[in-house]
Amino acid sequence: VQLEESGGGLVRAGDSLTLSCAGVGDTFDMFSFSLFEMGWFRQAPGKEREVVAAISWNGDTKYYDDDARGRSTISRDNAKRTVTLKMNSLKPEDTAVYYCAAKLAKSGPLSGSYDYWGQGTQVTVSS
Repeated sequence: VQLEESGGGLVRAGDSLTLSCAGVGDTFDMFSFSLFEMGWFRQAPGKEREVVAAISWNGDTKYYDDDARGRSTISRDNAKRTVTLKMNSLKPEDTAVYYCAAKLAKSGPLSGSYDYWGQGTQVTVSS
């Protein structure tokens, strides 16, 4: 299972940013990608990794942590094998490496443990 993130970068406080994650390689076709629940996590320097948002296999159920709720939107396109996280009103505290993750559907809560991880993409928010 291979996941590739893109869309990170340097932005200013108050800006918006969209992160994308693609399921790549032979493991994923449209059918198999839909077997996975997908999540976005982040890890800031000196802090533990935390969940930002997650989405069920069919997109019907979404989870947001308290800080992300209301200013973030997670979505997925199983045909394209992608999951996207759009974040608005970014703050310097959002600076972190953002990771895309996958786990088999119905293998625990959306905010729980994930089995497969991308390499991460850096998001830096300047004040």
